[in-house]
Amino acid sequence: MSIINSLNTAVSGLNAQSHAFSDLSNNIANSQTTGYKATTTSFADYVTSNDLASDGQSLSDSVAATTRQHTDTQGMVVSSTNTLSLAISGNGFFNVVQPMGSTGSSTAPTFNNQQFYTRNGDFSKNNQGYLVNTSGYYLEGYQVGSTGALSSTLAPIHISDSVAFQPTKSTTMSLSAAIGSTTGTGQSNTSTATAYDSQGNAQTVSLNWAQSSSDPLTWTVSNSADASNSATVTFNSDGTLASVNGAAQSTGSAATFSYTGSPQDMTVSLGTIGSSSGVSLSTDGGSYSTNPTLTTNSVTSGTFTGLSMQTDGSVMATFDNGLSQLLAKIPLTTFADPNGLSAQNGQAYTATASSGAPVVNAVNTNGAGTLSTSSTESSTTDLTSNLTKLIVAQQAYGANTKIVTTANQLLQTTLAMIQ
Repeated sequence: MSIINSLNTAVSGLNAQSHAFSDLSNNIANSQTTGYKATTTSFADYVTSNDLASDGQSLSDSVAATTRQHTDTQGMVVSSTNTLSLAISGNGFFNVVQPMGSTGSSTAPTFNNQQFYTRNGDFSKNNQGYLVNTSGYYLEGYQVGSTGALSSTLAPIHISDSVAFQPTKSTTMSLSAAIGSTTGTGQSNTSTATAYDSQGNAQTVSLNWAQSSSDPLTWTVSNSADASNSATVTFNSDGTLASVNGAAQSTGSAATFSYTGSPQDMTVSLGTIGSSSGVSLSTDGGSYSTNPTLTTNSVTSGTFTGLSMQTDGSVMATFDNGLSQLLAKIPLTTFADPNGLSAQNGQAYTATASSGAPVVNAVNTNGAGTLSTSSTESSTTDLTSNLTKLIVAQQAYGANTKIVTTANQLLQTTLAMIQ
């Protein structure tokens, strides 16, 4: 190797060690950055001359450094005081996007078509109602629409300042009223209720009551929309419940009728056997309710108090009545080779041909990983290891400068020979 080649080799060594300095300094600077994935530096030799060594092998007289990503390395999951923060344990990434232009205006932002992926799950609700992480990326998910169903399209999750409470699904209807008297025959009555389906939509439900023409203590209750959905209800002479569908029932046992049909199947509570607290008959011939109203077990009102995250990726609205309701669902995206992703600003990545196509999964499926709430994923930087490598890189850099100095002395000696 000539003196000039030795200078070129030393310069390539200086550049390679500078590259390593850059990677190490970036790791150290981001040792406290949520979701940051530390990188390493790989070195490779290069042959830049056509000279052959005496053993016939090519001479290596240059070195190059490349940055290797380790996005598949799991960071430590640590607790956070932020209740909206999420940490992934697994191979998945959050789907995020960036807005176009300023986000400070009162108008809804428009979003860049570029899809980003991140492990930074330190989210909070911004002044426009979007879930945004500390790097300014907007979290995407499947949002619940006006019909109560989840959307099938990923979009930035938006939460209004005042979320309306959706009435809960009715599963039980109850009636507490005298529906006729013990003194007449052939009487009839109708009881109605407002029942709510699983989407919180209200529907009117009616039950028809018909007294036997031969026995004033025997009645038939039926679904007004389906007469075949019925039951026989008998009463005692004092107007209290005796039985439903002729089954032998002890005093104090629950008396029920199975309602089937729209909006869903429900249990109708008629009270207790031997009691007049539920459905009963009047004994004075007149004081009974006309068209009594059934009550349901649906909760119909509540005031929005905040948001909560669930380990299955559900974004829930919480209310002062103690209930929570689904607003959106967060999926996780995986890649065949996550180390092939292209790093972007703010702990975000974009897909490349090397990473493979993104695959969107539900939480805890197909290796996407699990979620920890009120938690974040720490940087994967190992400070002790990086500081040690920094010392080694510093010494290697110094050694390459010695080669430059020595080569310069050799050149000066050679030049002095012709003086």
